[in-house]
Amino acid sequence: MSIELLPSDFYGFEADLTEKEQGAVERLRAALAEMQPAVAEHWHRDEFPIDIVTPLAQTGALGFNWEETREFENSAVFRGWLALEMGRADASIGTFAGVQNGLAQGSIGVCGSPEQRAEWLPKLASGEVIGAFGLTEPDSGSDASLGLSTSCRREGDEWVLNGAKRWIGNATWSDIVIIWARDEADDQVKGFIVKNDTPGFTTTKIENKIALRMVQNADITLTDVRVPDSMRLQGANSFKDTARVLKLTRAEVAWLSIGVMTGAYEAAVNYAKERKQFGKPIGQHQLVQEMLAKSLANITASIAMCTQVSRMLDEDRQGDAHSAMAKMFVTARMREVVAWSREICGGNGIVTDYQAARYFADAEALYSYEGTFQMNALIVGRAIIGKSAFA
Repeated sequence: MSIELLPSDFYGFEADLTEKEQGAVERLRAALAEMQPAVAEHWHRDEFPIDIVTPLAQTGALGFNWEETREFENSAVFRGWLALEMGRADASIGTFAGVQNGLAQGSIGVCGSPEQRAEWLPKLASGEVIGAFGLTEPDSGSDASLGLSTSCRREGDEWVLNGAKRWIGNATWSDIVIIWARDEADDQVKGFIVKNDTPGFTTTKIENKIALRMVQNADITLTDVRVPDSMRLQGANSFKDTARVLKLTRAEVAWLSIGVMTGAYEAAVNYAKERKQFGKPIGQHQLVQEMLAKSLANITASIAMCTQVSRMLDEDRQGDAHSAMAKMFVTARMREVVAWSREICGGNGIVTDYQAARYFADAEALYSYEGTFQMNALIVGRAIIGKSAFA
């Protein structure tokens, strides 16, 4: 199969995908191009374009991780390219898919029983059910392994959940949320599939965001929420099981960040070819070309790193420090690229009529979620020194 590589894929990494994988990437790319015109409008309105969920699911992009839902055997590198394409279109679309596919499905795929996998994974992959992932709390983020305060206790065949969650993407309109809570009996973290219409479960949209404005983040309050034991993730018995889910998704956030910097870079290239100053397109000026060259180098280095860390995942060689380094490095490079892209667009770089501004704003959220730069650096540092520097 002959594919048309992205100009931003300077070393042609996409050509290393299998023919089926290349076809799936092309199908997703075409679908996202059709969705693109509505993105800026919804970004301004601070709302998610719900009508894109079905066509997105029809590309297979929400179900390729799991044997119950995937169209064909595929690689972690391929799934990274899907995340890249979504980030290239819009970070909010990529974040929605990351929650739906990586965190909600991931929790069930990694920690669910065969019966739970069979019931929920196909519904999530088709978009019939929208999922969310409730780990972060108002007073607990980076220290979730120790600081988680949402509680659960067993009463007969039910569990009673109490507590609060914050920054939970998709939660205002999802059907289910994976809630992580600490068991009062053994002090271990356990996971639950909680339906949004369960009595005592309430969500409140977080307003006034400057990034990922289409993602509907929510505060969640759980007041004596009763969940049957059949909705407890049967394989989630400690925070180590939660970490198994996060290990799968951290590298995909790095891939998504490559997509964001790619989208910003491509917007800057187009602007540099069209905008004229001093009698010629600004792309012919030396300093603009330098920023574009540095941007392309960042993209290329990031794809190379993420390709290798995804290969390591397929080979069961990827450790926490490997995915942490990818997330740390790539999001920092993304920050540089979106800043240069905005700078190339000058004054027009601060208005969303020109796409660079949207990528610039959205990058800040990716830099922080799924482990901040500093926390990921400490995970890598622990691997280097052999001792933890966590407070």
